[in-house]
Amino acid sequence: MEEKRGSRGWCGWFLVLIVLAAIAFAIFYAVRQKQHKSEPGAAPVPGPPGAVTKKYADALKVAMQFLDIQKSGKLENNNIPWRGDSGLKDGSEAQVDLSKGMYDAGDHMKFGFPMAFTATVLSWTILEYGDQMKVVNQLEPAQDSLKWITDYLVNAHPTDNVLYIQVGSPKVDHGCWDRPEDMTEDRPLTQVNASVPGTDVAAETAAALASASLVFRSTDSAYSTLLLKHAKQLFTFADKYRGSYSISIPEVATFYNSTGYGDELLWAASWLYHATGDRSYFQYVTGKNGEDFANWGSPTWFSWDNKLAGAQVLLSRVSFFGPKDVSNSNILQKYRDSAEAVMCGLLPKSPTATSSRTDSGLVWVSQWNALQHPVASALLAVIYSDYMLTSRTAKISCDGHYFRPSDLRKFAMSQADYVLGDNPMKMSYLVGYGDKYPQYVHHRGASIPADATTGCKDGFQWLKSDKPNPNIAMGALVGGPFLNESFVDSRNNSMQTEPSTYNSAVIVGLLSSLVTTSSVVQSFT
Repeated sequence: MEEKRGSRGWCGWFLVLIVLAAIAFAIFYAVRQKQHKSEPGAAPVPGPPGAVTKKYADALKVAMQFLDIQKSGKLENNNIPWRGDSGLKDGSEAQVDLSKGMYDAGDHMKFGFPMAFTATVLSWTILEYGDQMKVVNQLEPAQDSLKWITDYLVNAHPTDNVLYIQVGSPKVDHGCWDRPEDMTEDRPLTQVNASVPGTDVAAETAAALASASLVFRSTDSAYSTLLLKHAKQLFTFADKYRGSYSISIPEVATFYNSTGYGDELLWAASWLYHATGDRSYFQYVTGKNGEDFANWGSPTWFSWDNKLAGAQVLLSRVSFFGPKDVSNSNILQKYRDSAEAVMCGLLPKSPTATSSRTDSGLVWVSQWNALQHPVASALLAVIYSDYMLTSRTAKISCDGHYFRPSDLRKFAMSQADYVLGDNPMKMSYLVGYGDKYPQYVHHRGASIPADATTGCKDGFQWLKSDKPNPNIAMGALVGGPFLNESFVDSRNNSMQTEPSTYNSAVIVGLLSSLVTTSSVVQSFT
């Protein structure tokens, strides 16, 4: 009797446990379903450009002007009253016309490496956001500024394996403080060639010309074809004769030292794939060169020196929108995963968020030209968010935490707003925008009255002057704040007050992306 009662009791408890487990599973499943259903799906795909955000439109119109200020050569339709023709004999010693192009920063040097990067970023901006720029009448000025650089770059490549990468001697140039219109100092040329290789600068120039060929394809097919021809030749040259230009020519390392050329090769091949559709360029980035140079999974900062993050985002475009036989590539997925790792590092609430920020949330990497990295990072973030929106991709995962396109856009806006005055100094770091901006910009032309007669040396009185610049360097994005968010507005403080042309490229890109919303084109061609 006792044995039978024990058996029935054991069976009863077993049945109870089964029922409880079933109830628990049902509750768990219902909660999971509710959570799943409560998560909103992908945001609607934007249509044509929407309503304009006035502050970004106003800032973009200001930012575009600095590109005009930096132009060398015989100026056309010049709207800058204190600028005139300059550098007209640049290149003459080699019988090439290098009069165009843009001065690098507050000096009168033409450095080909950052100048080509400026052109590539301008091209990318126009290709992604040309419709938005057009709404606020900034597309044509951007195309004009781009062509001013690409005209120079084409002339700087007189034969297949020769590229002029610098006009002027930094030592001589920086020994003067004069207006570009009054320059009398020597302007020697520096080149890379088969014996003195410069893979990084040649590949960046190839990227610039390949991307620009896409910009001008529908409006000037002959010019587009010319640009693409030079881009292909330069890429072949860069790849065949490998070597860093700052190792081949050590003196350039003081100003624009290249930390490697693999990123430029991948960047250039990515642009050539977009420009040509030639699968050999896709195979280039997904084959051995990808294994050698891509550094998958390790986020990097996008800058004139390192293009990896840019290449990862650009190749993600292929993953989002490319034909299936290409977009399903496992190697391509590595680029996209790496791009998402970059995005996760930027998002403040991500578990993998970078700690390289000021207390107010500005990404801060370097005390020299501090604003380059946050603005460039914000540009990549908004581009990636727009790829997600257009492709109906709802979210990315950052170590199990999910973020949406709107989170990336919010980050990008936070960096833009900081630059435009939402910062502890309550100062706009974009000269000419807002009520308070730097008055002592480290820029020769802006610091010397247009009617002054100065030579190389006596112009230093204007560098040392305690009066604000007589000319406003409209649109200049200065170096920016220190990590403690202080800013010393002094002409001698070049670390913080010197603008650069490549800074202009990334701020024009960021503001163009934020001026309104629209879906991005799924193909550049």
